[in-house]
Amino acid sequence: MSLARVYTRALYGMDAPLVTVEVCLAAGLPAFAVVGMPQAGVREARDRVRSAIQASEFEFPRAKKITVNLAPADLPKHGARYDLAIAIGILVADGQLSERAVITREFYGELTLNGELRGVPGILPAMLACREQGREAVIPLANQNEARVVREQQCVAAESLRDVTEHLRGPHQLPHLSALQESAAQQPVGDLADVIGQEQAKRALILAAMGGHHVLFVGPPGTGKTMLAQRLLGLLPPLTDTEGLEVAAIRSVAGHNYNAEHPTAWLERSLRSPHHSCSAAALVGGGSPPQPGEISLAHKSLLFLDELPEFSRHVLDSLREPLESGQVSISRAGYQATFPAQFQLVCALNPSPCGHFDGTLASARATPDQISRYLGKLSGPLLDRLDMQVAVPRQPDVLKQQHQTQEPQTPALRTQVAKVRALQRQRQKCLNSELKTAQLAEHCRLSDDDHAFLVSAIERFKLSHRAYHRVLRLARTIADAAGAEKINKTHLAEALSYRALDRLMQQLQEL
Repeated sequence: MSLARVYTRALYGMDAPLVTVEVCLAAGLPAFAVVGMPQAGVREARDRVRSAIQASEFEFPRAKKITVNLAPADLPKHGARYDLAIAIGILVADGQLSERAVITREFYGELTLNGELRGVPGILPAMLACREQGREAVIPLANQNEARVVREQQCVAAESLRDVTEHLRGPHQLPHLSALQESAAQQPVGDLADVIGQEQAKRALILAAMGGHHVLFVGPPGTGKTMLAQRLLGLLPPLTDTEGLEVAAIRSVAGHNYNAEHPTAWLERSLRSPHHSCSAAALVGGGSPPQPGEISLAHKSLLFLDELPEFSRHVLDSLREPLESGQVSISRAGYQATFPAQFQLVCALNPSPCGHFDGTLASARATPDQISRYLGKLSGPLLDRLDMQVAVPRQPDVLKQQHQTQEPQTPALRTQVAKVRALQRQRQKCLNSELKTAQLAEHCRLSDDDHAFLVSAIERFKLSHRAYHRVLRLARTIADAAGAEKINKTHLAEALSYRALDRLMQQLQEL
């Protein structure tokens, strides 16, 4: 009886626990068994590994009983990521490869029937864990772009099982992958100067970028709500190395693959814009095993929900906990995964089913009951979690003006946004939208008169305590943008002016 031990890693949410592939070749009736809680895709590795070994001109031990144990046995194993490790383990146990050559390495990849290697999802979390252990990672060539995101990583990429064996035997060693040296540069998404008019909405967009605030645009069709949301991405500063690695890890788990033409795409912010017909599982994550949803793919980026009332209320309410906690936990039978979800939410809606309503029935073709039912699809707890409700009205006077090419505004504004964000992180170690209750008392202290003014406004609009804190956080951002050390009544008044939907609902009740 001969034994071999090869290392690889499973994919469990955002974690990559170590899996030891133990291969035993023993006398007895020829058989090939895989144990250790393998799922269907792992059990099918027997046929792929047998064919790949033979196609690579190695001898498959036919006359022996082959037992492959994937330890630990209580960890579910999914997918074809263990194929390469199993094949290497069989060759080592059969004496065709040296055990010394594999003891300091980890192997990942799916094998084709002719011995080629296919890429697998979730390589990046495995690379990070492998780096901590000081081992060399052997991965498919298709995964090289995401592996290059990890710095100081000993990693080689191979096209086939034959390439891997030649690398283990030497002297034809595969070169180590070099880490990406360039910082991520955001791809062009349009300039804020493209939006004609809508000065208040532009101001709100800049404040949202400075403080990381969630924003809701309210207005009739064709007034620029979607264009404004898309321009917000260009105002945000590039991701830091740590943030970029988090984002790249989520995309790796989701199975995203970027081509070599733009390798830094792994490290860029993105704008996720799911259709209103998406399910709760597609939005927050789900499946078996659990996969990240749109809110996790929008981590450190933007999630844009257009035509907000058209989404199912159940789907929208599933956002409430992630908006507060910055993460989402998905539980399935025998499986639980937690994915990060620190996203900035941008929403847009029409004020009525017909699209037009400015507080008077003359402006709408819908009745008050129809408008109430339409806007009633949005729950109060969800609206409480949105810092800004911005009116984007029709501006007929703008159409009378001759449109002219304007100077780009976004580069200069991005610099201002970066400065204000740096100020916030220096003062409180986080953005204003992330301030906790105890921090609000320290960094958003008001005078007695200003506090009385804010409380009076909260009572008039019948806002909740959560909305009170949201107004304070937004006022802090407005003060930072003005270079003010303390919040005053002017900042509070501007923060309260971004409550367009609350005012609209109040007017609707008076009709």
